[in-house]
Amino acid sequence: MLNRMVDGQDTQNATFAALSAPTRRAMHGRLLEGAAPVTALCAHFDMSLAAAAKHLQILARAGLVIQEKRGREKWCRLAPDRLAPAVLWMQSFGHVTLEDFDALEARWEDLGLLTD
Repeated sequence: MLNRMVDGQDTQNATFAALSAPTRRAMHGRLLEGAAPVTALCAHFDMSLAAAAKHLQILARAGLVIQEKRGREKWCRLAPDRLAPAVLWMQSFGHVTLEDFDALEARWEDLGLLTD
């Protein structure tokens, strides 16, 4: 039983760690519109393709994004079921608003806990 609990916590930790960076949250948000090739997705961000691709790799390692080869291009799509445990955990705290998350993010920035 303990191993399942640790595995669940590890999954949740990976989810929150992957979504801790604003760039990765923005990439995840863009994928809500549908699957996209890596180059098209990364073009929306003011960074090199290599840097943006590293952010996508972190999302993929956390299981939040699925990458697949289509012809000569690598495409990304969301794995929405992966968010379910994190969403359930957050819901256990009651009603949480976007303003609550904004305040939390601002506090983390003040403490130097956010990295991009």
